[in-house]
Amino acid sequence: MDKLIQRSKILIRIFLLFLILLPVEGKSQADNRFEVSKNLDVFNALVKEVDMFYVDSVDVEKTVRTGIDAMLSTLDPYTEYIPEQEMGDLKFITTGEYGGIGSFIRERDGGVYIIEPFEGMPAALAGLKAGDKLLVIDGTDLTGMTSDKVSELLKGKPNTKMTLKIQRPNEKKPRTLELIRKQVLVDQVTYYGVRNDSIGYIYLKGFTDKSAQEVKAAFEDLKKNHHIKSLVFDLRNNGGGLLDGAVQIVGMFVPKGEVVLSTKGKIKQWDRTYRTATEPLDTVMPIAVLINGGSASAAEIVSGALQDMDRAVLVGQRSFGKGLVQSTRELPYNGNLKVTMSKYYIPSGRCIQAIDYSHKNPDGSAARIPDSLTTVFNTSKGRLVRDGGGVRPDFEVEEPKVPTIMYYLVSDMVAFDFATEWAQRHPSIGTIESFRLSDADYEEFKKFAKDKNFTYDRQSEKLLKNLKEVAGFEGYLDESSDEFKALEAKLTPNLDRDLDRFKDQITELLSAEIVKRYFYQKGELIQSLKKDKVLDKALEVLGNPSLYQTTLSVPTAALSAIGK
Repeated sequence: MDKLIQRSKILIRIFLLFLILLPVEGKSQADNRFEVSKNLDVFNALVKEVDMFYVDSVDVEKTVRTGIDAMLSTLDPYTEYIPEQEMGDLKFITTGEYGGIGSFIRERDGGVYIIEPFEGMPAALAGLKAGDKLLVIDGTDLTGMTSDKVSELLKGKPNTKMTLKIQRPNEKKPRTLELIRKQVLVDQVTYYGVRNDSIGYIYLKGFTDKSAQEVKAAFEDLKKNHHIKSLVFDLRNNGGGLLDGAVQIVGMFVPKGEVVLSTKGKIKQWDRTYRTATEPLDTVMPIAVLINGGSASAAEIVSGALQDMDRAVLVGQRSFGKGLVQSTRELPYNGNLKVTMSKYYIPSGRCIQAIDYSHKNPDGSAARIPDSLTTVFNTSKGRLVRDGGGVRPDFEVEEPKVPTIMYYLVSDMVAFDFATEWAQRHPSIGTIESFRLSDADYEEFKKFAKDKNFTYDRQSEKLLKNLKEVAGFEGYLDESSDEFKALEAKLTPNLDRDLDRFKDQITELLSAEIVKRYFYQKGELIQSLKKDKVLDKALEVLGNPSLYQTTLSVPTAALSAIGK
C-alpha cells in the first residue's frame, strides 16, 4: 500500500513538472501554450482518476500540494506557493506584524516550549520566560501538538484574552497566566548606539515596510543627540526582504535621483529602474557597511549600491549572492504565488547573483558561478568590482571558525538549558557592559554538560573511519596501522579536553544566551559585539580618515589605464 501511495505521488510530481516548460527553447509561443494546456488536462484527469479509483482514500489537498512544491523546487528556492492559510506568514515577512503574544516557540522532548519572548510584548509582560513548557491554552490540552498548531492557538485578534498554563523548570506546580494578545511588531533595528565616542552603530536585521523608517529614526537620533561623525551600518545575517526598503535606505545617504538598481526579466514591459526619491539625510559622513555570507537580497542591494557609488566601505566577508527579485501573483481560493520574475542590477551594472539555477548539475543541484567566469565592472570613481558572486568587501576579515562542539551545544539545547537554570538563580546581572561569565560559572557548565550526558559527533572522526575503510579496501591498512592508531588517539572525542580547548568560544556563546534572558535580542547583540573583529576593523577604518579616503579612491594603475 505504501509503495502504491509513493508511486501515485511520484506520478503526480512528474506530470506537474511538465508545467515548468515556460518557454521551451525552439518552440513558438503558440506551441508552448498548447503544451501547457495539454499537460494541465493530463494532470487534472490524473488527480480525478487517482481520487476515484485508488484503493485507499486520498488526501487530495496534501497530494496536490506535494506536487506543486516538487514542481517549484526545480526552479529556485524563492519561488513558492502560499495557500490562504499561510498568508499570515507572508504578512509577517513583509510587515513584521502579527496578532499574538510575541515569542519564539519550539518543539522538544514531546512538548512545546517558550524559547524567546520579545521585549515589551504580551509574553514578556506576563512573565513568560525562556524554558517554560506550554501545557494548556484556553482549556485546550497541548499534549502531542506540533509547534505549528500551538502557534495557531497563540495567535489571534489583538485585545483578545488568553489563559495559559505553563510548567516552569525546577518548579513542582504549573503556573496559570492571563495574557492579552496585541499587534506584535518586531523591530528591524535591533539596536543602535555609539562606539568610540563619535562613531554611530546601527544593526538592521531585515527589510520590512517599516525598516527604512526605523533606520531613519535611529540615524537622526545618533546625528542630532549624539553628534556622531561617522557610521557603522551592520547588515550581517540580514536575509533581505522588501526591495523598496533598500532603495529608501540608500536614498538617505546619496543625492536624490540617483539610480540604485534596475530589474530585468522575461516581460520587458515590467523592467524597472529604481531611483532615490527623497532628499538625503547625509551625503558626506563616512560609512562602513558590515556584511557576511548571511547578507542577502535587499541587504546586498544596500551594500552593493553604496559600494558602486563609492559612498561607503564594506567590511566583513563576501555576501550571499542573491540577485533575484520576487513578486506575488494572486491565485484561486485566496492563495498566492511568490515567483522570481527578474534579476536586479546595481549602479555599476553588475548582477551579484551567485548561483545559476537555469543550469543544473547532473545530480540536479544548482552550481555556483566560478570566479573565473565573473566580469569586472567599475564603481562611480573607477574602482574595480565583480559580478556573479555576491558583494565582496573592501576589507575582508576572516570569519572565525566555529568548532563542531559549539553546533551541538546549541542544537541539543545544552547551552539553552544551562542559561535557563543560571538565570533562575540570578535575578539580575547588572549592566550588559559589566557582565562576565566567571571561571566558576564555566566550571559549573562543564559539570552541567557532563551530567546531561552530552555527546557530539566529530566530523574528523567520521572522515577517519571512512579513510580506514578505503585504505582497507585498497590494501594499505596493515602498513599504515600505526599512523591510524596515532590519529585515532588524537581524534577520539574527549569532552573535558574539548570544553577546555574551546573555552573562550563557548564562554561567548553562554554569555550571549544568558544576557538575552535579561535584555532580550538587543542585549544578545550588544554582548556579541564585545569581541567582534569585523566591527573592530570597521572602527579602525573610520578612525583613520586617510585610509577611508584612499580606499574609495581610484587606484593609480586604474587612472593610468583610463588615461590611455
